[in-house]
Amino acid sequence: MSACTVDIVSTAPAALDPLPVLGHDVRVPLATGEEVTYAALDYAASAPALQRVWDDVAAYAPYYGSVHRGAGYLSRLSTELFENSRAEVASFLGCRADDQVLFTRSTTDSLNLLASALPHGCEVFVYETEHHAALLPWGSHGHRVRVLDAPASPALAVELLERALAARDPYGPALVCVTGASNVTGELWPVRELAAAAHAHGARIVLDAAQLAPHHPVDISALDVDWVALSGHKLYAPFGAGVLAGRPDWLREAEPYLAGGGASRHVVRGADGGVAVEWHTTEARHEAGSPNVIGAYAIAAACRALRDAGFDRLVERERQLVRRVREGLAAVPGVRVLSLFGADAPRVGVLSFVVDGWDSSRLAAALSAEYGIGVRDGLFCAHPFVRRLAGETGEAGDGARGPRNAVRVSFGAGTPDEHVERFLRAVGELVARGDRP
Repeated sequence: MSACTVDIVSTAPAALDPLPVLGHDVRVPLATGEEVTYAALDYAASAPALQRVWDDVAAYAPYYGSVHRGAGYLSRLSTELFENSRAEVASFLGCRADDQVLFTRSTTDSLNLLASALPHGCEVFVYETEHHAALLPWGSHGHRVRVLDAPASPALAVELLERALAARDPYGPALVCVTGASNVTGELWPVRELAAAAHAHGARIVLDAAQLAPHHPVDISALDVDWVALSGHKLYAPFGAGVLAGRPDWLREAEPYLAGGGASRHVVRGADGGVAVEWHTTEARHEAGSPNVIGAYAIAAACRALRDAGFDRLVERERQLVRRVREGLAAVPGVRVLSLFGADAPRVGVLSFVVDGWDSSRLAAALSAEYGIGVRDGLFCAHPFVRRLAGETGEAGDGARGPRNAVRVSFGAGTPDEHVERFLRAVGELVARGDRP
């Protein structure tokens, strides 16, 4: 058995069937005392693991060992698997020949790593619509941050960026950070056009693909972005790993993200009584400590599973689910689906909405207690954006006033049609009769 060739033989799902996921048959209690199969409709927070990913990891688990520098068979096997996982992710993302693929803890960790590696004096441009993972790291690392207004259309997004970049210091380094698909509305952003605008003005661009990669192919070369960040737990892979992939120069020139073993090539006692360090220039420079081998392998397994399932098939099936949810919510009185680019804007399987007279937390709780449906309510770590779309203040169901939040329903490759139909029926019934006391 070779660690890099752990394969699971499985029957490919029929066209437009959901992919098998863990937890598809979990039963949960209802307020009535009955039980029902859980409907997981919170993919945007954490997607259920694909069964194939779990099986691949389970097949490797008995061979688990420490990676890099270990002479034992399991260490060498695990090192081979770890580095081949890096190559698998690079292929999945369409990386260029000299791009680096770093394994991190999450998208948040990836963007903080990149923020730590930006040149001194770098100016960062980011829209107010971004997830906090993309909105907050830059200022925390001392960079100048220019927050752009929420655009009303993809074309305006490009126009706003071009105007902002044209007004910057043309000789200093600059970075644009943008999502590929909003974690609030699911709407697709014009990444290729934004990358062209950034490069035309001497700036680089990083793509937050946390919500895009699980739903749509991401190709660094075709999009012409400089870096991509994503999380395994949204890509149907458990175990807490993420990826930062892209251009190596700023990463090679930066101080290591963490100082420690693995990042260091040589360490010697200095004449002054301290230590002198030579750091790696490869991915290892920013991967100090014992890496999350299982997490990295799970991401690679998810990449293989999605590729083998056929992304065109997955995209088409999800497009049908999005259409059904939009039509179903539109038929419920008082429901308003949040949108930045307009009702007809293309989006992945992420939709947020508010309901007249309902506090969103109460509605989400009723969906769980009465129907066994798991959705998300709140501001989704995108506070400025949700408050802009939902309204700064509003009348909650209990008469209190305060920041409006929303309900988010999200789904993907493992979502059965029945879960979507149960959700739409539940929203309609709750709005019509109210929740149970």
